[in-house]
Amino acid sequence: MVNKKITALFVTLMLMISAIAVPVSAQAAGELTVVGKLAIIEKTIYGTTQTGALTDRIDKVEEEVYGSKTQEALLPRVDNLYVHVLETTEQAPSVLTKLNAVEWTLTHRVSDNPVKVRVEKLETMMNGSPATGSVDSRLRKLLKLAYTDGQVEVIAMKVPKDTLIKIKTLSTLNSKQSKVGDTVALGVAEDVTIDGILVFPQGASGIGKILKVQSAKNFGRDAKLDISFDSAHAADGSAVATILGEKAKEETKSLAKAAGASVAGMIILGPVGIIGGAFISGKEANIPIGSELYIQTQEDTEVYGIRVK
Repeated sequence: MVNKKITALFVTLMLMISAIAVPVSAQAAGELTVVGKLAIIEKTIYGTTQTGALTDRIDKVEEEVYGSKTQEALLPRVDNLYVHVLETTEQAPSVLTKLNAVEWTLTHRVSDNPVKVRVEKLETMMNGSPATGSVDSRLRKLLKLAYTDGQVEVIAMKVPKDTLIKIKTLSTLNSKQSKVGDTVALGVAEDVTIDGILVFPQGASGIGKILKVQSAKNFGRDAKLDISFDSAHAADGSAVATILGEKAKEETKSLAKAAGASVAGMIILGPVGIIGGAFISGKEANIPIGSELYIQTQEDTEVYGIRVK
């Protein structure tokens, strides 16, 4: 028993060291370590990375997702979980894609909560209380409620460069409080469909970053917030690179004019302007929660969409 614990501890330590040793460039290119993959799986299922020995963590996630543990070596177990939970094909949609399909079909939006929370909320909405069992078995039951044959149709497709996405801010941004490097939480404000295929569902998350902050100064110099709008999640859960390009700026200006002096709660004191991704708001730059604007896809991107028509 002691030898088994020592072995498990040694394996965990070695894998953690290997995770640290992998260059940042390699990780950015998608070459995740087993520890990195497991952390992503845990955050997707539970919302946070779990603690404990690596073997115990893998056992826990397998039982949560499949309903039982598998008997393979550690590396293929994590690889299989990663593919099952996060990677979609037309023949085998991921857990995340199927959950997005069910949630959108039943509520016409998706949420950014952990898988466990989302499944429980859908079960409570449909049946009055959460069910028990594995994520897979519970999701199969929800699919039967959402689709006549219990199957979601997933289509491989290309999202063209400059596809417009209407988003809203999910946190308050202010030139007095925001700091360079702060994460900007975004949400997709309206569904984006292409030829009857849902590509970006309403409620899907996005992310940006504060690049520059300049407070208001004397002699009427306006404050500025330079913000990058970096990505939005597609229906299959993948992050699609986005920008606030010229097409999006023009669409946002039209949105502002149509709404009068505000855009979904954005208070604009003075002329509407977008400079390097920044909204200008009179003396201090203030972008309240729920402010809407458009962004656009940075390049042609392959994703898996969900057929809705």
